[in-house]
Amino acid sequence: MHDVTQCLVYRDTQTPHEIALNAVSEFVGDPKSFIWIDMQTPSSELLVKLGEELGLHELALEDALTTHQRPKLEEYGDYLFISSKTAALLESHMLLDEMHLFIGTNFIVIIRHRHGPDLMRARARLTRQRNGFKADRASALYFILDEIIDHYQPIITQMQDRFRTLEELLLLGGLARQELESLYNIKRELTILREAVDPMQTVVLDLIRLHPDIATKDLKVYFRDVYDHALRAVSTLDLLRASASDAMQFHMATLTLRQNESVQKLAGWGAILAVPTVIFSLYGMNFKNMPELDWPWAYHAVVLGTLMGGYWLYRRLKKRGWI
Repeated sequence: MHDVTQCLVYRDTQTPHEIALNAVSEFVGDPKSFIWIDMQTPSSELLVKLGEELGLHELALEDALTTHQRPKLEEYGDYLFISSKTAALLESHMLLDEMHLFIGTNFIVIIRHRHGPDLMRARARLTRQRNGFKADRASALYFILDEIIDHYQPIITQMQDRFRTLEELLLLGGLARQELESLYNIKRELTILREAVDPMQTVVLDLIRLHPDIATKDLKVYFRDVYDHALRAVSTLDLLRASASDAMQFHMATLTLRQNESVQKLAGWGAILAVPTVIFSLYGMNFKNMPELDWPWAYHAVVLGTLMGGYWLYRRLKKRGWI
C-alpha cells in the first residue's frame, strides 16, 4: 500500500498548489518554483516513476526503498540523498522508523516509512516564509531536520522519568525481577536511540562544511542549532546509559552483599551450635573412664558451661556483625 500524501508547488509568494506526480518534471529546474513531494511507504513502481520525473539515480532509489539503514548523507550529481531515523512514542513505547530525503536544485522529496512524523509543522513553516525563510530546498531541509531532531526529545524525557522511578525503587530496597528487566529494556532502548541520533550529527555537520549552497550564510546558524540539539541529545543518552549501567552494577553488588551477609549469619550460628554439638557428642561416646561422671553436679556444670560458651561466642559474633 502506498500513498502520495502531498505533491505541492511553491511559486514566488503564491499559495502552494497541488499537482499530479506525472507533472512534476514540468517544474524541475524552474528557479521560480519549488516542489515539495511527501510519500508514505511508496511501492517500488511509484519510486521508479518518481525517479523518471526527477532524474534520480537507481541506487539512491534502492536506498530509499530499503529500510534498516544507518543515517547518512550522499551526493548524486546535482542532488543529495539523506537517510535518517525518526522516533515516536506510541502508548509509552518507542517506535523507530526511517525517513529518506532527496534534495535537488528546486525540489525536496520526503519518503516516510510507517510511523514517520507527518511534517505538518515543517510544511506550515515553509508556507509562512517568515524570519527570512523562503520556499526553497535550504529552508525546507532545515525545517525537516529540525523536526526530526525535536521528535527525539519527548522519548528521551520519558526514558529519564522511567529510569528515575526504577532508581528510587533500587535505593529504597532493591529491584524485583520484572523491574530489573525494565531497567535492562531502558538500557537497550537508549543504545538503539543513540545509534539513531549520533550519525545525524555527522549529517548536519557535513551539510554545514561541504554544502554552503544549502547551509548558506543566513541559514548556517539554524543548521548549527540543529547540530547542537543532536549533540545535546547524544550527551543526555550517554549519561543515561552510564547511569543505567551503574544502577545494574549497584543492584548486583547489593545482591552479592546480601548473599555474603546471609552466609556470615549461617556461619555464625553454625559456630555457636558447634559448641554443644562437640561437647555432647563426646559424652555420647560412652567412655568408661570419665571422672566427671561420678560428680554430683557434673551434668549441671556441663550444661552451664555449654550455655556460657555459646553465649560468649554469640556476643563476640554479634559485636563483629556476623549475626
